Order: sequence, then structure tokens, then C-alpha cells
Amino acid sequence: MAAVSMTTPGRGQRRRGLSDVRAKSRPRHDPERLTTHSRVVHDAVGQIEERIAQAGLVATDPFFWPRVRRAALLHDTGKIAEGCQQQLEEGGRPWGERHEVFSLAYVDLLAAAAGWSDADRLMIATLVASHHRALHAASSLGGKAALSRLYNAHTRWEEAFTLTPGPSGSLVQVPRGLHREFVAWLSGFLALDPPPPSPGEPTLAERARGLLTEVLTAWQQPVKPDQGLLAVLAQGALTLADHAGSAHQQLQTHMPLQPDYLSRLPYPPHAHQRQMGETTGHAVLIAPTGSGKTEGGLAWAAAQLPTMPGRPRLVWTLPYRASLNAIRRRFTDTLVPAPGEAKPDIGLLHGTVAQTILSEAVNDDTGCSHSTASPESVRAQAGKARARANAMRLFAQRVRVATPHQLLIGAVAGPAYSSVLLEQANALFVLDELHAYEPETFGRLCAAMRLWERLGSRFAVLSATLAPPMLSMIDESLEQLVTCCKAPAGTAPVRHRLVLDDLPITDPASTGRLRDWLADGHSVLAVVNTVATAQTLFAALADDARQTQPGDPHAALLLHSLFKHRDRDVIEHNLLRRHPERTTREDRRAGGLVVATQAVEVSLQLDFDRGAVENAPVEAVAQRAGRVNRRGLHPDGPVEFRVHAVKTHRPYEDGAVQAAWSALNTLVTEGADTLSEQDIDRLLDLAYDTEWGHNWAAAARAARDGFTSEFLTFTDPFHDRSEYAKKLSERFDTVEVLHHDDTDEYRTLVSGRHGDPLLASGLLIPLRYGQLATYNATYDRRLGVHLIDGDYDAAFGLRPPTDPETIL
Repeated sequence: MAAVSMTTPGRGQRRRGLSDVRAKSRPRHDPERLTTHSRVVHDAVGQIEERIAQAGLVATDPFFWPRVRRAALLHDTGKIAEGCQQQLEEGGRPWGERHEVFSLAYVDLLAAAAGWSDADRLMIATLVASHHRALHAASSLGGKAALSRLYNAHTRWEEAFTLTPGPSGSLVQVPRGLHREFVAWLSGFLALDPPPPSPGEPTLAERARGLLTEVLTAWQQPVKPDQGLLAVLAQGALTLADHAGSAHQQLQTHMPLQPDYLSRLPYPPHAHQRQMGETTGHAVLIAPTGSGKTEGGLAWAAAQLPTMPGRPRLVWTLPYRASLNAIRRRFTDTLVPAPGEAKPDIGLLHGTVAQTILSEAVNDDTGCSHSTASPESVRAQAGKARARANAMRLFAQRVRVATPHQLLIGAVAGPAYSSVLLEQANALFVLDELHAYEPETFGRLCAAMRLWERLGSRFAVLSATLAPPMLSMIDESLEQLVTCCKAPAGTAPVRHRLVLDDLPITDPASTGRLRDWLADGHSVLAVVNTVATAQTLFAALADDARQTQPGDPHAALLLHSLFKHRDRDVIEHNLLRRHPERTTREDRRAGGLVVATQAVEVSLQLDFDRGAVENAPVEAVAQRAGRVNRRGLHPDGPVEFRVHAVKTHRPYEDGAVQAAWSALNTLVTEGADTLSEQDIDRLLDLAYDTEWGHNWAAAARAARDGFTSEFLTFTDPFHDRSEYAKKLSERFDTVEVLHHDDTDEYRTLVSGRHGDPLLASGLLIPLRYGQLATYNATYDRRLGVHLIDGDYDAAFGLRPPTDPETIL
């Protein structure tokens, strides 16, 4: 048994039995004990194993799960140190050491007693050492210090972990009696005989030092990609188990999507839905808007469930917040709740606050090394505990909707994101409206598909407008077969009379036409390309719409990205309630006006009598048309859909807008005046068979290959990569900001006694990074968010700050 320097605690030092040793500082009245936490985390690994099972690359390593379970038992053993125990007491002094480093002493001791192989010992030690901090720093850029910087040739190991000098005398970190009791408990858990004491055996400090040196050396140089990826997945399993255990959150076993989903539809399935339900493996579904793509995607996912190991989860991705909210409501209303529940539990992850709590949960740094133990620190820890509980629910659920950013950030790996990456193993991904992304994001998602395949996961792509280069790139990115299911011609009726208009949508003649439509009692959708244009057009037409629908507070609605999330949620609710899909050919005259940007394009089941839109990339034009006479049930038959020329290409690429306008004019020249499935296929062919289209494909491939080489090699799995995560976020070109006027309310919602960080997200407004200067943004480090100026109105959203009037 490891040597200790004293047989009894030092003068004035409290005697502790194993039942007194804490793992946490909370709950304050009865903190969780170390043995309890170790057992709970060990059990949580079993839940994770049941979910992931032997899927993908994990199936190639028969020692994967046994190593994670042993690491789970031993990961916090270093908290037995008296310095850590004193810090965990209310008002305790900081210890200043890393408990996970001291835990290596018990890994070394138990490995010898159990006769673990050198490979088992090294991997278990690696997981224990790295479950809070990176082993090595990737660069000198900020962030938390890696263990290789904290512990080195200058470390006084015996003072740190054996006998620590202090103002009240020397502190014995692990008294002999407590040590023996702890080793006996660990040995019993592992079904071992406790190792007998041996003269001249190394101290715990010496064991920790020696094993940390081995771990740091083993991972200092690059390793083979599969070896590195398996190591990151194992680390993800341990950190997920640790935080699930800390939050006392059980992983859900109920799957809201049932294997017989297709037979539950209230109508005979369409041919493309049946085909998706009969497909095993990766799939692509191309079907018109309003033809049941969502049901087709669910039918595909349901068909995969019985053919996969463990308990696969379903992750549904969409590009915009509005579409995420809508699809979550739809799943909540249509999928199957767990026994005894009224509604199925569907996870939702988007926004700065949600991402922040997720990052904090999977990168919790509650080692006994805080610089302060002030009341503010205690409150902060309480807030982190709430954040972990909220975030762990996202891991617990078996159906979740999210933006692709949350998936791609997991590929960055490192201690902060390995749990996110692990949850992408043995999963089903439905990438809805994949056409909506610029080539760089599309390429990165293709790289992610290749990774998911290695992890034993499957994906389906859903779109009404997937261009041939996109299909080719998806297929070439995968090793396995990708089945393409396409709705047969005539699936959707002819719904539109296409009219091209050389006048801008804001021209008096154009707005006059919109007024006439409103006066005739039609519901009118106007979709434009920029927020400023949307606000201008709405201001010009809102009163006309209200006059035609007196007493209706929602006769005129404006939807774009620059609203506070909670205001936008209200707008979306009113929009969906007032303009639902037409279900029969009755002459329904709801009237009213909606002015929107591209936020209205995807996954919102809306239906309007007339539509006028600004020209945009060809997919955007087709999607906008899908919100007008959505199912072709208007009593007038095909209705007018007018596309207006634009003076500027912003916010889109110039080549994309020009290619769309040229394709639309060619279509009309060829005699087409509709937007049938065949017409949309023709538009896509024309638009992408241009210099712009060829450049698009080249940019997407470059992004795919660059993302693979930069992020998905896993040859340095335990190096700090936090700066890469920041870089990836900036490449998405979005940031969520807080108006100065909302600072106090935001602070209360984030950290107040009854606050909840997810509630605080309702005050945030999404911006592009390039817009920060326009709104005089400053970064508040305490709140972790940019503060902005500007004029804000709940009906119009955010507008740039007005220049102060000059007084002469």
C-alpha cells in the first residue's frame, strides 16, 4: 500500500472517516459524498454504454467500455486530499492543486493490485487526468492552463500531495487510516483483495508524479487517427457520465419516434414516404414543399431504429431558429410520449445561452483549485450547477432539434466538447433544408457526415431544392451507399403563375399592387432580402392591411432575424396561427399581410393567397414560393407569384443572385409560367451550370477537405483546441447580442436566485459579426455577451442607432 508521511492527522487537523469525505460542496446541508459520486458516475457509464453500444469505431475496441467504467470509479479519487476537503467546506480556503492529478496515484495503486495491462493502465489514467483539462496546450493563446504547464519539473510534489506546509502547521493530505479505508472500499467495488502495505513503496505523490509523466509523454506526439478518435470518444463517455451523475440525470430510454411510425399516419403514405420507410442506411429525399418531407424523414428514421445497436438518438437539424421552434412543436404534438407523460420530451438547442450552458456542462472545471471562495464564487457555482442540470437534459433526451453549429462544434473535440462528439455516435441525423447553407457550411457538413459514418451513425438529407452538385458531393463524401428517393412527377399540383417584374418590390407601382391584393381580401406574403427593406416595406403597408381587417391585432406581421428571441417567438406563434395550411378548397379569406426575410423560408407550414418576393438564390426563390398556395388548394387554382428584380445582391453572393435571375428568365423564355417540380429542377440545372455554380462546388469541396484536415484528424486528441472552437463559431458569422437597456434583466435571469439561463436567451438578438460595429458593440466579460446600441421596437425589431443631432 502506498506510503504516507504520518500515521495521524496534523495538529488541529480534523479526523475524517470515509463517510465524511465529500465529492461536492452542495447541497450545503448534506453534500454528496465521494463514494456516492463515484458509484453514481460508474453506473452512468452503464447507461451511456446501453445507448451507444458497440457502434462504429467503438466496436473495434473490446476494451473501450471496461476502461471507461474503471476511469469513472477512479476519476475523483484525488478529492480525498485534505486540501480539497477543506475547500469544499463552506468558506473553505482554496487548495490550489488539481484533484484529477492526485487521482492518478489511486489509478497506479489499483492497476498494480488488479494486474491491469499497461495499455489499460495508460488509457484509464489518461481519461482520469484529462476529464477537466487538456493535457497539452495547442498554443500560447489564453484559455485554461493545460496540465503539462501546471505540473512540471518545478512542482514540489510531496508538498502538494503528501505533507503541505501551512500557517497553522503541516497538513497531512491523506492520513494513513483514511487511505486504508478508501483503498478497501475501491478494492471491494472492483472485487479485489486490498493490496497489503509494502515497505519502501512509493508515496501517493510519487505515484501521481510518475503516472502523469507517462500520460503526458504518451500523448505529446501525434498518434494514429483511429487511436486518437477512440481516445476522444472514451473521454467523452467519462465526462458525460461525470456530469450526468453530478446533475443526477438519467438518460432517457423512451424513444418518442416509434418503429411503426409510417402506419400511424392519418392518411395513406405517399410513394416517396414509403420509399424512405423502406430504406436502410443513408438517404436523400427530394420532394416538393408541402408534400410531406418531414413525415418522410421520420419514416426513414423509424425504419433505422430496429437495425441499429443500443438506443440510437435522433437529431434533427434546421438552419433558422423559427424553423427549429416550429419543428419541435410539431414533434411534441405528433410523436409518442413516455408512459405517464402528456407530451414527448423533445430537446431544443440553439442560441448563445444554450450553447454556453452546454459548454460549461461538458467543460466543468470544479477541481479543487479555485482562486477564490467568496460569496460570489459560491453563487457562481450554484449557477453552474443549474446550468449543468439544464444541459444534461439535452444529453438525456433521445430526440433533439438543433442547428448544425452544435454538431460541428462537437467535432472540434478537446475536453470541452468530447461529450458532444460522443453523442454523435450511434445516432440518426436528419439534415432538413440542407440547401440553405453557403458552400463553406455545406462542405463542413459533408465532412461531418463522413465522421458520423465512422461513428456508426446514419443520416438523411431532406430538401425540395437540392442541386446536382450537392447530390454529387454528398455521395462522394461517404463510403457507404446513399439512397436517393425522389417524389414522382405530379406529386404536387401546379400552384403558381410565375411573373417576373423588373421593378423593385419597393417601387410605388409594386407596393400599389400589394395594396390592391390586400383590399381584395387576399392574404399576402412579401419576402425580401434584407432587414432594412423588410422594415421599410412593412412601414409602408401595415396600416393598409389593418384597415382591411379592423380589430385584428395580427393583420400585419413582420418577421426577420433582428428581434429579441422572446418577441420573435410571439410573432412566430401569431403567424402560424393566423396563416395555417389550407386543408380544403373552401374560399377562406383570412386576409392580412406578412413581410419577412429568409427566416420564413424553411419548415414553417404557412399558406398565403398571393406572394411577391425579391429575387434571391434559386433555392430561396423556390422555398418562398412554397409558402404561397402551399398545397395547391386555393379555390382560384394556381395563384400569382411575382419575383422582383433587385438593385443589390446583398446579403447573398452576387453570382448566386445573377444566376437565379438568368435561370428564371430562361425558364420564362422557354415558355414556362409555373413553378412545378420539373420547373424547379430546370432552374437548379441552369443556375448551377454557370461559372458561379462551378465555383460554388469548388468552394464546398475545399471547405469539406479543409475542415477534415484541420479538425477531424484526431492525431492530437488531448491538446487544447479551444481556440479552434472560437474560430469555428466566427466562421458561422453569427453572434447573439444584448441591448444595453436589457442588461439588468439579463443579469437577473442568468444568475438571480430564481433565474434560469435559458430564460435569459429570450432577450438576445442575433447579429452577424460584421454588424457589431454598426451597433457600437462592446463585450461584457462578466455577462459573456456583446452589448449593443440601437433603436428597438417589438413590432419592427432592431434598427441601427440614430446619429445624435448636431447642435450648432
